[in-house]
Amino acid sequence: MPYHRTRGCGAGDRRGRRDRGQVAIEYLGFLPVLLVVAMAAVQLGLIAYTAQQAGTAARAGARSASLEEAYGYACTAAVSDWLADGTDCGAAEGGDAVSVTATVDIPSIVPGWDFGPARKTATMPMDH
Repeated sequence: MPYHRTRGCGAGDRRGRRDRGQVAIEYLGFLPVLLVVAMAAVQLGLIAYTAQQAGTAARAGARSASLEEAYGYACTAAVSDWLADGTDCGAAEGGDAVSVTATVDIPSIVPGWDFGPARKTATMPMDH
């Protein structure tokens, strides 16, 4: 006997409406998982970007220090404006070379989580 779908208040119509509601509830239950995965992806991107910025700052600072200029300004200026407040640079001279270490605070999108700073060091020969 073939199945005929009827319009109105038949059993098939009620089941279809219930299924649509069930899918909406399942989606709402899965939404927090999707949000956590998205936040983790954004946080990993921020960590990688901050590490890249620390490397750029260390190279700029070492370049300036090798020319016997103020390395602190060059180091901080090489970092994006929104990361510059959490940037610290230190230099160590060792004869014919100078090393600059840049420390940049990693921003967190999750309140209360601290990922620490990204540290990168660059060494350049002194320009005599």
